[in-house]
Amino acid sequence: MKMQIDGKFVEAFNKEFFDIINPATGELIDRVPKGTEDDVAIAVEAASLAFNGWASTSPQQRAGILYRAAGIVRQRKDELAVLLTQEQGKPLAEARNEIEGFANVLEYYCGLASSFHGDFVLIPQNGYAFTVKKPLGVCAAIIPWNMPALIMAWKIGPALISGNTLFLKPASNTPLTNLALASILSEAGLPPGVLNIVTGPGEVVGENLVKSLKVKKISFTGEARTGKRVAELAASGMKRVTLELGGSDPMLVCDDANLEDAVTGALRGRFYNCGQTCTAVKRLFVFESVAEEFIKKLETGIWNLKVGNGMHENVDMGPLNNSRQWEYIKELVTDVEEKDEGRIVTGGKVPEGGAYSRGYFFEPTLVVDVPKDSRLLKEEVFGPVLPVVRVKNLDEAIEAANNTCYGLGASIWTKNIDRARIGCEQLNAGIIWLNQHLKVAPEAPFGGTRESGIGKENGPDALSEYLGLKTVMLKT
Repeated sequence: MKMQIDGKFVEAFNKEFFDIINPATGELIDRVPKGTEDDVAIAVEAASLAFNGWASTSPQQRAGILYRAAGIVRQRKDELAVLLTQEQGKPLAEARNEIEGFANVLEYYCGLASSFHGDFVLIPQNGYAFTVKKPLGVCAAIIPWNMPALIMAWKIGPALISGNTLFLKPASNTPLTNLALASILSEAGLPPGVLNIVTGPGEVVGENLVKSLKVKKISFTGEARTGKRVAELAASGMKRVTLELGGSDPMLVCDDANLEDAVTGALRGRFYNCGQTCTAVKRLFVFESVAEEFIKKLETGIWNLKVGNGMHENVDMGPLNNSRQWEYIKELVTDVEEKDEGRIVTGGKVPEGGAYSRGYFFEPTLVVDVPKDSRLLKEEVFGPVLPVVRVKNLDEAIEAANNTCYGLGASIWTKNIDRARIGCEQLNAGIIWLNQHLKVAPEAPFGGTRESGIGKENGPDALSEYLGLKTVMLKT
């Protein structure tokens, strides 16, 4: 593969490749280059050389390119969804949703193209002061494998519309959809060097990217341990950082909640994308007075979920994305059984026979009567296991929900406005849903507290993460 830099073509990758495997079948889908330190330097240089030209275009010109790209993505939604399902594992319906989400986010930022302007202030006896917002320069985005298309849009939308150039490092498991989307952006008119992608392992590509002196801002989505490493490396160069580091989102079901709606919310909130979503319902706290009824309804709903290859239209839940996640979930459930950390109501096994033997499948699992010190409540369980804890009242539910190092999302299900208000005030989370869970709109700021991260994605707030503020004092 070659990259154009300053009018010349240079080799961008070495000749070593790694395999992309379909998690539902174990089959080889494709092979992509394993990037090196030199490849990172070349791509960063390309972004640096392209910056002045891109920053000098008007926001409306940038919006025109992104809008054209969104239109092409919509036209090719079905083929992009197939690619996403093949490399990630999620059902086709979810993949189509995600591709639509990519287009939605780009179009949203096109609508903000003229919104990032400064302020003008009259200073008595000293003249005027005005502020100017300018792009930062070369920015870097490191994205995970669970929602590769949508999170790519969360990064490139605000970065590009505000005039920055971008280096995107996709997850090693799921780079194909990102490469296809980048190709569409180029087709839509994005100039060379404005968006650059190097595939490869995080310890090589990611580390060298974050260390690069030419990179002014890092946006990372992934696990907390890696995020802390990113923050440590970025601090030495005083780089801006946005870190979305996942969470262990609680769902609180009060005794006055609409149980049918809450069950539906719990099923989607936990088992969407095989439970591999940062804002998934990972801990469920239910008032004792309605717990038995709720658990029975939830068990029935889980029994009705169809697990299988995401390429089949009637599948509700696909496989886990990779062997590491698969082994972790198996170990976690085994630990629950051996240490008596709850009662498995349904699921808890690897499906047997047929196509299941070739992929990273695991049954959707419901565990009740979970003790407070269980791993299910302490760790971010990135997979289809849902622990349920009975609580006496709202105070106990909030106390238990806040008993975590994370603070990404939370939901409270109630018809009582006072309970809703108390939950919104006291739950430690960056986003709180009322009588719903999981929905994240491009218009709404998204980000967590504590070990769930720093900064915001989405909404107008995300633009400020990619713009520098300059103050000019004018004496008259």
